[in-house]
Amino acid sequence: MSTAVVHDHESGHDSHLQHHFATPEQQADASKLGMWLFLATEILLFGGLFVGFGISQIKYPEAFLAAHEHLQKPLGFLNTVVLLISSWTMVMGVWSARNNKQKALQMFLLLTIACALIFLGVKYFEYSHKFEDGLLPGRFYTHSPMSDHQFVFFSFYFMMTGLHGFHILGGIGVLTWIYLRARRGEFSSAYYTPVDLVGLYWHLVDMIWIYLFPLLYLIK
Repeated sequence: MSTAVVHDHESGHDSHLQHHFATPEQQADASKLGMWLFLATEILLFGGLFVGFGISQIKYPEAFLAAHEHLQKPLGFLNTVVLLISSWTMVMGVWSARNNKQKALQMFLLLTIACALIFLGVKYFEYSHKFEDGLLPGRFYTHSPMSDHQFVFFSFYFMMTGLHGFHILGGIGVLTWIYLRARRGEFSSAYYTPVDLVGLYWHLVDMIWIYLFPLLYLIK
């Protein structure tokens, strides 16, 4: 048995290429397809909640209209702006990776993480206000004076914004992972698929909020 060890850089083998793919392009395409399938399941998940909200709104239109007045529209608008900015910084992060701009990539990833943290901070203040006023889901609704079926609205509000918040937390986790890898210089124009995939996920998270904001805060 030969004991010779052939290193990747000596053999010309791409260290990022998994053994079951023939080319880096094939691997990138398969990775993107897998991410799009995952994002499709996320759309179905939130789509079901949107449908449930719409049906309940048709059933209790006056209660939903009254309940949404308790939401703090300026904070919701602020979070919308913050996430739109984060989408831009994520796009610039992918562009930086594609163009071998290592320092710019790290900066834009940190800016995206900062926007995500600002979003969660604003949402914390919103939630605090709801808890103080008893504007809670289901049997936990204790707002005075009591209003018929407004608890249904807040059940959907906490379910949808809470689920979205968990996606933000997940995004912070994967963005941090990508940032640490970027610091080690793992990404370049030859290989930046993980940055691209995280960007797709982050854009979906932003897009969901773009639907949630008018749905919850701008009911007419």
